[in-house]
Amino acid sequence: MSETPVRQVKCPTCATLVAWGPQSPHRPFCSERCRLIDLGAWAKDEYRIAGEQPLDEDADPLLRRNP
Repeated sequence: MSETPVRQVKCPTCATLVAWGPQSPHRPFCSERCRLIDLGAWAKDEYRIAGEQPLDEDADPLLRRNP
């Protein structure tokens, strides 16, 4: 009986091939370092999810302040 080949994906940060399975605890990243680099990029707003811009600050529910 032949073994199923292990799926490999590229690390989103450095493009190293990573085996997709329990042997790779940081998947899809190759390491904790690459995972933290990606997290830092999200925290610094280097990545954004496309969407409509609010017309003004009052229309943005994230910028509204409750008294």
